[in-house]
Amino acid sequence: MPKQNRKTKRTLKAVFQILCLALLTGVLAVRPAWAEQRAVSEWIYPGPDGKLVYKTTPAGDRIMDFSHAGYKGGGVPLPTVPVKQTVRPTGGDDTAAIQSAVDAVSAMPLEDGFRGAVLLAPGTFTISRTITIAADGVVLRGSGEQGPACSTLQLTGRPFTAVAVRRTAGRRPRGDIQPPEGVQTEITDAYVPSGAQSFTVADVNGLAVGDTILIRKPVTEAWVKFMQMDDLVRDGRPQTWLAVGSTVDAERRIAAIRGSRITVDVPLSDSYDSKWLNPPGVKVVKITPPQRVSNAGVEFLHIQSPPQPISHTQPHFSALRISGQDCWARNLIIDETMNSVGASGCRITLEKVSINRKARHQGSSRPAEFAPNASQILLNRCSVNADNVWFVATGAQVSGPIVILNADFRGDSRAEAHQRWSTGLLFDNVTAPDGSLELRNRGSMGSGHGWAMGWAVIWNCTAKDYIVQNPPGAVNWVIGSVGQLKTAARPFASRPDLPAAIVDAHATPVVPQSLYLAQLAERLGPQALQNIGY
Repeated sequence: MPKQNRKTKRTLKAVFQILCLALLTGVLAVRPAWAEQRAVSEWIYPGPDGKLVYKTTPAGDRIMDFSHAGYKGGGVPLPTVPVKQTVRPTGGDDTAAIQSAVDAVSAMPLEDGFRGAVLLAPGTFTISRTITIAADGVVLRGSGEQGPACSTLQLTGRPFTAVAVRRTAGRRPRGDIQPPEGVQTEITDAYVPSGAQSFTVADVNGLAVGDTILIRKPVTEAWVKFMQMDDLVRDGRPQTWLAVGSTVDAERRIAAIRGSRITVDVPLSDSYDSKWLNPPGVKVVKITPPQRVSNAGVEFLHIQSPPQPISHTQPHFSALRISGQDCWARNLIIDETMNSVGASGCRITLEKVSINRKARHQGSSRPAEFAPNASQILLNRCSVNADNVWFVATGAQVSGPIVILNADFRGDSRAEAHQRWSTGLLFDNVTAPDGSLELRNRGSMGSGHGWAMGWAVIWNCTAKDYIVQNPPGAVNWVIGSVGQLKTAARPFASRPDLPAAIVDAHATPVVPQSLYLAQLAERLGPQALQNIGY
């Protein structure tokens, strides 16, 4: 071979090697975070085609699809609503001026579901009572939550909640437990597993696609006894976990009817076992959709109260209450409030809401800085920096999905399911280096909180420790998470430690990195991730 040809060949080979190295380096540089992980959960994992594969329990239960959590049911960008009123700080009490602007915008006509935004100019606004958004399509917006353009709500006077999104007293909706419209039937399946999206009923007459229904799980004496919640005692007095004769309701919309089988829009977060629930059985009740405030938001604000080194049982300042549907709060910095943010209703997003407390809470009972007591609620990139609080605490009888995504919790506190059988909670990539995550039987704590949560998942989280237990007939999971696993008995009881949750790939993160985001991308495509900032 001529020398020139050999030299040319060597040169081309070197160029090829450099190009390969550059390509490999580029690929490595853009590899998703989960590609560096090697563990795979047996309960959810990407199959050969990239789609998620779900393992079920022997009864058919599975980890639910949490991707329906958030504004408009997940994967929808939070809107930017045009400004219709601007308020500037006066140096005095600004409550009336802000409320007047909110009321003025509330009286405007709806355009594509929105009326407009009230913009607070940069500066400090002193308020002495709650600012209330009671109409659909109204936004309270600051000029920024920090920096030179920051808009601050400075709370003063007797304690109150800074901002409330809710119907006023005269127009308060009947809520989620409205009387039936006269159309009701019952589930005939012997067992409906958690995570299911369809079930069989006795009669579909009067029901149609698009109807809002309640799936009403009866609290029976047999179920309470099966859950070992029939013997709660504190200070010598019996405690009631859930009252026999009441119901645990899940609100859903009918997506399809085929014969006697109904498919709903969002998977069920609980299971329904006729062995413990008949009679009277699980009812399906058609209701008029609750008249909640919709398309309302609070954003780009700093909310600050005086320091409160007190117990939350005393009057105290809070930051935000949302009782609505398709509502949001984003880019809020909240300082020194207590029981800071609470939400009820459905399809709510709390995004980049940061709560900071320097004044340590006093007392053994704690305030819940986030209380996500809504169905289809997403806490995205939220944070708490405080000691002796509950970072997050769920209330009673809430049907998920409830998703805590990419949260950062700092302090000697914990995030927990707090009381009385809520279902369908996901802690996804939550960090609590000095705190704990708990899904447990709280026994006679409070006033008989008992089993607080079923069918919940802790996914790729990092915490100092965990107490996660399996309720009778249900499962909680700890998957791919880092931190000490602890066991515990039921509080105020002499029984041995309760059964631990299902633990999978402990101390080794699994793929996908985020369960919520993987489920969202699979259901709606990659654009849905971009819509919510991923």
